[in-house]
Amino acid sequence: MENTPANSSRRDFIKTATQATAGLSVLSGIHIPYVHAQGDDTISVALVGCGGRGTGAASNMMGVKQRTRLVAMADVQENRLEASFNGLSGKHPDRFSVSADTKFIGFDAYKKAIDMLKPNDIVILATPPAFRWVQFQYAIDKGVNVFMEKPICVDAPSGRRMLELGKKAEAKGLKVGVGLMCRHCRVRGELFDRIQQGEIGDIILGRAYRLQGPVGTCFTKPRDVATDPNELIYQIKNFHSFLWASGGAFSDFNIHNIDEICWMKNDFPIEAKATGGRTERGDYVDQNFDHYSVEYTFRDGSKFWLEGRNAMKTHNEFASYVHGSKGMAVVSTAGHFPSKAMTFKGQNKNPKEIIWRGKQPEPNPYDLEWQDLVDAITNGKPYNEVERGAMASLVTVMGRMSAHTGQLVTFDQLMAHDHEFAPNVDKLTMDGAAPLIADASGKYPIPLPGVNGLYEYVVPKA
Repeated sequence: MENTPANSSRRDFIKTATQATAGLSVLSGIHIPYVHAQGDDTISVALVGCGGRGTGAASNMMGVKQRTRLVAMADVQENRLEASFNGLSGKHPDRFSVSADTKFIGFDAYKKAIDMLKPNDIVILATPPAFRWVQFQYAIDKGVNVFMEKPICVDAPSGRRMLELGKKAEAKGLKVGVGLMCRHCRVRGELFDRIQQGEIGDIILGRAYRLQGPVGTCFTKPRDVATDPNELIYQIKNFHSFLWASGGAFSDFNIHNIDEICWMKNDFPIEAKATGGRTERGDYVDQNFDHYSVEYTFRDGSKFWLEGRNAMKTHNEFASYVHGSKGMAVVSTAGHFPSKAMTFKGQNKNPKEIIWRGKQPEPNPYDLEWQDLVDAITNGKPYNEVERGAMASLVTVMGRMSAHTGQLVTFDQLMAHDHEFAPNVDKLTMDGAAPLIADASGKYPIPLPGVNGLYEYVVPKA
């Protein structure tokens, strides 16, 4: 936003507004940003990335018992920001203080939103994950706490960068939450404790399934320049379709199941051997496979199989299981929530052989992750989920890379890899080129197993 005298005057007014003017102004119909009264412990929050997940995270934040208040919003798409604004202001009017002057559009909008915060406040980073390291770095420099959505990296170079930034945030004492909310599920937490105490013996196998119809923007038609004149914004709008933006449907959706199994195993795999394919897709131009099958191997030689699929009229299943030397456990069997976790004697889900069943109803983990983060901030507890979030993201990348290349991929190979999908993501502008440019037929490069070594795709030379 241009810093005109009129805008400056309005900002001065906002800064000096009293607490009584917080929330919805019946006189003006605008939202006046909340101003901290002396001794007030309210935590101000800025939302960066106003899509479905960002809006959901902001809603969960405003639903916690602790005092939090949304004061700024940022996105590259004005219509998406406005839809989020309207939904959140209507649902949480008493915790919502975003005004016309604190809504920001553009690739630098995240800076303007974060600049509205003070130390100990929180920024929600919920843009496509390609932008995570850029925005996280700025938040660290500004000394604000962070809640970031998963995955937090889409390739090895950005993963290495996130690991270093996580250390930097920890050194500054910042609190950082990562949106792998299942880790905050109390029932799954009890299951983890029971498994670690040997209730089902040594874990020898994990199984996870994300079998579903097409979700999000994983299937995308060619760009119509009449309705989508900007190729970069078109790709961001359909971010599940582009590896540079999201890591594709594999990274964005399968990471939860992968992380659940790794949590129960209390380790991360060191190797992935995967297959996958792209069936006849008509004129869809996205970079995703329709189906993936990954065999992960842990350091002790035990295995974990992941099955992922996006296809119509096929068997659906969204669940995770672990098998031990004495029994088995359901980690999740109804999506993210409720987990309906339980343990059994033997390897079958025999109702007569249940050892333990998680207490119902379960608290919502989307709420619990916010309660835990805000509690850490208000009570000065150590709280930094970056390393775990980066490892889960990188293990997900390892499986995806193996399927897309047709190669066995070790974690060491992954961490040494140099393929950064969007190395100039921090320099993107509203009128600039996209990291991927469509060919003359409107199509983009897709993974070709066995063709490009350990590179998931190669951009044809002009």
